Amino acid sequence: MKRVNITLQLLVFLFFSCTKETQSNLILLDSNIPTDAPLVFGEGIISTNNYEFAITFTPEMDEIYFTRRKNGEDNKIYTMKLIDGKWSNPEAAFFTATEGWDFEPHINPNGDKLYFGSTRPLNDSIKSSGLYQWYSKREANGWSTPIPLEKPFLDKSIIMYLTSTENGNLYFTTGEKGDKPEDWVIYNSVKENGQYKSIKRMGKEINTSGKWIAHSYIAQNESYMIYDFKSDLGFGGSDLYISFNKNGIWSKPYNLGPKINTNQTEMAASVSPDGNYLFFHRGGENKGDIYWVAFKPIKENILKNINNK
Repeated sequence: MKRVNITLQLLVFLFFSCTKETQSNLILLDSNIPTDAPLVFGEGIISTNNYEFAITFTPEMDEIYFTRRKNGEDNKIYTMKLIDGKWSNPEAAFFTATEGWDFEPHINPNGDKLYFGSTRPLNDSIKSSGLYQWYSKREANGWSTPIPLEKPFLDKSIIMYLTSTENGNLYFTTGEKGDKPEDWVIYNSVKENGQYKSIKRMGKEINTSGKWIAHSYIAQNESYMIYDFKSDLGFGGSDLYISFNKNGIWSKPYNLGPKINTNQTEMAASVSPDGNYLFFHRGGENKGDIYWVAFKPIKENILKNINNK
């Protein structure tokens, strides 16, 4: 029993040490730590006078990738690294497309794959044939040269905002042939015996009534999903919603509320690897920033309200 107690104490110590370390990494970048009200993240560094969205972190939170679109230019992925206790300045990712453009990066929970959407040509072809997902693998000296995600994903001409779970299941936005962009919805692909065999449209609980259903962030353990869509019952533009997974059954989406959602567009959510902070885009047509807010109180409050009904 004594050995068990020592083991538990060690695990608790490691958990809180890791949490403090990852938080301190963020403090080095932005000392204004939010609580229940969202704040602009990395103002003047990450969030500038451009259009920034879709941010992702390595599990150690010592490397950042995000999308920036300068006025009159295409989307481009930027990166920052924590080196000797200091964050580097944002610079274009090493894999920046020479033809087409890149956006919406995602680092998987294990930290060994970096996904992103790109309109770059496939297989050295002259022109792009759509918006596909590409990925790099973590190697001893950095990230590998990216390659396109294989079949069945290549069968879709549009796949965007891919996020992943601990066991490798993938969630993303796409549609059927002939669908308008506002009618695209959330799909997923389950990893079976190390392979992805099919793509399936998620049910009506997730793909509810609304337009522009997109940008699904899936929890590492698949217990919840945060995504955005526009509804007549919302606060304005697209709002952020959360749906909970209980024994494989998804709940209806719950609006994250007026502190998160405004009359602007809120979209492209992600949660820090330690689960403490929610990141999302807020803005208008040509200008928008990345915001962050304490996530656990939001989630716990929604769950409390659900359980009290």
